[in-house]
Amino acid sequence: MSALDRLAATVLSRRGADPDTSWTAKLLSKGPEKCAEKFGEEAVEAIIEAVKGDRQRLTSEAADVLFHLLVMLAARDVTLQDVEQELAAREGISGIDEKASRVR
Repeated sequence: MSALDRLAATVLSRRGADPDTSWTAKLLSKGPEKCAEKFGEEAVEAIIEAVKGDRQRLTSEAADVLFHLLVMLAARDVTLQDVEQELAAREGISGIDEKASRVR
């Protein structure tokens, strides 16, 4: 089991936990919209570090992004496995072709 798998399992285990004792539970208790907002904030911070070029800070911010992505997904009952299945379904398909298939 990878660190990302373990983190995803931990996030799921914190649904319904006491928000006073768990940061993850506190985020989830605020609802999907707040989880999405926090994910967006972390994504912007990662973008800033990518532009600055500080490898260590980018690595740290990317870890925050992954954590908050998992929290946002959990808030909407989407699992890491759901995302992995979607990625697997896209394997071998040109990114250009895949994107064109989603345009409505």
